[in-house]
Amino acid sequence: MEMKQSMMSMENEGEKDKPEGSQENGLLMGDNAAEKGQKVNSGPAQVSNGYPSTSPQSPREGHTSQGNWVPGPGPLRTLVVQQTSLDPPRETWSKKMDFLLSVIGYAVDLGNVWRFPYICYQNGGGAFLLPYLLMAVFGGVPLFYMELALGQFHRSGCISIWKHICPIFKGIGFAICIIALYIAFYYNTVMAWALYYLLSSFRATLPWTTCTNPWNTVNCTHYLSTDLNVSWTNSSTSPAEEFYTRQVLQVHRSPGLHELGSVSWQLALCLLLIFTVVYFSIWKGVKTSGKVVWVTATFPYLVLFILLIRGATLPGAWRGVVFYLTPDWEKLFCASIWIDAAAQIFFSLGPGFGVLLAFASYNPFHNNCYKDALMTSSVNCLTSFLSGFVIFTVLGYMAEMRHQAVGTVAKDAGPSLLFIIYAEAIANMPAATFFAIIFFLMIIMLGLDSTFAGLEGVITAMLDEFPHLLAKRREWFVLGLVCVCYLGAISTLTYGGAFVVKLFEEYATGPAVITVVFLEVIAVSWFYGTTRFCSDVKLMLGFAPGRFWRLCWVAICPSFLLFIIGSFLAFPPEVTLFHYHYPFWTTVLGYCIGVSSFICVPAYMVYHMLTTKGTFKQRLLKGITPEVGGVDGGPHRDVIITNAV
Repeated sequence: MEMKQSMMSMENEGEKDKPEGSQENGLLMGDNAAEKGQKVNSGPAQVSNGYPSTSPQSPREGHTSQGNWVPGPGPLRTLVVQQTSLDPPRETWSKKMDFLLSVIGYAVDLGNVWRFPYICYQNGGGAFLLPYLLMAVFGGVPLFYMELALGQFHRSGCISIWKHICPIFKGIGFAICIIALYIAFYYNTVMAWALYYLLSSFRATLPWTTCTNPWNTVNCTHYLSTDLNVSWTNSSTSPAEEFYTRQVLQVHRSPGLHELGSVSWQLALCLLLIFTVVYFSIWKGVKTSGKVVWVTATFPYLVLFILLIRGATLPGAWRGVVFYLTPDWEKLFCASIWIDAAAQIFFSLGPGFGVLLAFASYNPFHNNCYKDALMTSSVNCLTSFLSGFVIFTVLGYMAEMRHQAVGTVAKDAGPSLLFIIYAEAIANMPAATFFAIIFFLMIIMLGLDSTFAGLEGVITAMLDEFPHLLAKRREWFVLGLVCVCYLGAISTLTYGGAFVVKLFEEYATGPAVITVVFLEVIAVSWFYGTTRFCSDVKLMLGFAPGRFWRLCWVAICPSFLLFIIGSFLAFPPEVTLFHYHYPFWTTVLGYCIGVSSFICVPAYMVYHMLTTKGTFKQRLLKGITPEVGGVDGGPHRDVIITNAV
């Protein structure tokens, strides 16, 4: 009753006795408030924003012990008082479309363009789509939905969110941040290669079309179907291949990982320009990056459609499409097709990198993240399928020109598929300069979106974990982070930098992030509990996830992730690049880099058990029990619901 009296006194006296450091807004609502869009008392002792009410309802204040209304002498109303901290409110997206484009830009990256088409034709063409869709429905999309819901409900980054879920697993957040740094060390170098190509495209004759350049060798052969006096042999190399390996990468100057050579100053300048663009796109937060993605996330689709139309009109394009889609149903009985499908959908949608948690944390509390998850994941999968047509129409054209099988032309995977095969095909088209410029612009923008997202995941995590230290120094922190990423990428800018990129891609990040996500699913589904998690979702959306989603989170998703982890252990990849076979010590080095991030999880568990007071059982129970309240002992927002007559 004292609280009610203070509220009424505040309302009557013009809020003159407001406590310092807080602000209270009173709002009287009638019985039909819920009909006007205000969600009140969604669950026991809960309010519309998901936080517990600070005082229980008593029968004397208008409720029975069962929560039913008691008739009173006058019209019964509900007084809702919102107490808001004077701390700066959490940043939010300017528009819903900013969020959607950011998520789509993050999920649709370079792997959609080069990895999916290659894996698809390697695993039976159209037959690969069946395991791909099954893995998406039962594994990828549920994980995607779970992370969006977690981030939106708890409004925290990948480190501080664990105190609301399962505190002893907080090391997962630190591991995610380290993995994101490792990815930034090599991923942006690929964009530096694309920028080098882009700058080289502003000339009438593209430099990778002729064999008369200083970097060319005697094996350089410019072979087309119209060149009747030129023959293609096993020792022949195309001008596009020599431009990529001998001019851009200069990999011929490095014998391997044991001797990387000097730093290429051209690539160093290109990477510096890339990181400059990244910094000024994310330094102010989602308000600025949300505007940049309107260009970087939509422009690639425009280019893809232009290239698809152009590719479909080339001679021999149908050969590539047939090769891409012809199903080989016998492949379904091979374990490799299911392993590749699971890994592809996981790395394509990108759960576990802290990005979805960060992006969703800036959403309004009642945003429909369920619909967002279905829409953005569908766009991602369809983009991968579309990219296959863009790539293989051109590969069919190349096969027609060389009088070779499509499989022979399409032997290269990864970046080589873009920087050698596709670059050469573009060079032999009419208006080659135009198509080269828009193609490499597309590659850069696909990469920029993912870099924005990956670094924003780290920034949000650190700012939420250390708000008093970093909240007002975001620009300086982002600058320091970008500088660390640039210095960490120096090894990838050497003559043997391509070997370093391949090492990071195969060993340092893949197994580690899958293991981290496996622990994340276990912590949420088994320790935090699907019942509690589904109640959280119901508070936000007004409906709880169905049995399908519960089953996926409890059993199918952990099995899905264990399947991928087991495949890595049972069939370790045999890595080669440009005829260089990675020796055994490089495999050990790669796994050591991966373990260096994952070690944060058990290390923090030990730290938490040692620093928590009580018996071993009490410390363990405290480690798996969500903490109540915010950082300072209470939630960021307190909404008090009481009844006034």
